[in-house]
Amino acid sequence: MTKISTIWKGTLLSLLIAVPAYILGLIFPVIGGAIIAIVIGMAVAVFMKNRSQFDSGIRFVSKKVLQWAVILLGFGMNLSVVAETGLQSLPIIVSTISISLIAAYLVSKALRISGNTAALIGIGSSICGGSAIAASAPVIGADDEEVAQSISVIFFFNVLAAIIFPILGTAIGFSTADGTPFGIFAGTAVNDTSSVTACASTWDSMWGLGTETLDKAVTVKLTRTLAIIPITLVLAVIRTRKEGKSGEKVSIRKIFPFFIIYFVLASVITTVLMSLGVSASFFTPFKNLSKFMIVLAMAAIGLNTDIVKLVKTGGKPLFLGFTCWTMITITSLLLQHMLGLV
Repeated sequence: MTKISTIWKGTLLSLLIAVPAYILGLIFPVIGGAIIAIVIGMAVAVFMKNRSQFDSGIRFVSKKVLQWAVILLGFGMNLSVVAETGLQSLPIIVSTISISLIAAYLVSKALRISGNTAALIGIGSSICGGSAIAASAPVIGADDEEVAQSISVIFFFNVLAAIIFPILGTAIGFSTADGTPFGIFAGTAVNDTSSVTACASTWDSMWGLGTETLDKAVTVKLTRTLAIIPITLVLAVIRTRKEGKSGEKVSIRKIFPFFIIYFVLASVITTVLMSLGVSASFFTPFKNLSKFMIVLAMAAIGLNTDIVKLVKTGGKPLFLGFTCWTMITITSLLLQHMLGLV
């Protein structure tokens, strides 16, 4: 009861921001509710007085609610379906993730960018945007400003990809009669689900392909999302070793991302139930709740972010995001040519 009394104000404030942000995200899917919530949260934070009464609730939402949202994401993933369709795109997915993480590491060292910011941008660019950042941030101990900055960078290149890729698709040489090649490209080169959907849907509309491109792009995107699991586990091991070498007492229980285990369990439950005949629509409420909880957490992160500092330090992370985005796009195109998909 004592804890509720300390967190309810910050939780309620985050909720008041999240509800309209979520609705606006449905109206403008290319932007998405997460980035809208962060922007509103940062704007509100500028005018906040007596922050101390809200701090506990804001921290609770930005950390715990974020982890619960990731767990619920698992209910949207049928591992057998993802594996079946994802095999075709697996070499591209592995390559784009690898090149993005390598680029993020090298650029961050050259420009002296925060290791946490670089990791979040690299992972968000290569795996699944905001969801990957949400899963990785608690594991590496990223603070709210690092999360907000990373989300902002990912959002910027999301919008660019959703607008530019369908326009350049024919010039690049994608088939206009078969949605599979462009679907694989959109699923591997665009990072966030909302922008993957927008990009693929635009291509379908342009060439009258129904939902052919969209179906392929979303499935490839789900396959990429699975990379959250090994990535977060590796990050947990790295952090454990780093803290151990520094002489600090390492708590595996504190560092290990147990919520990822629950995420996997949710995916397994989904897979088993669907194999027994349960409709995919049964899991829709879980996915929708997960999306809303991510928006809620982003509202709290916005409330806890110094917008002036974010703007002043945004140049280098933006360049890092551009590098990751460019390398992922080039790698995806090259491999599709090599595999004869384009």
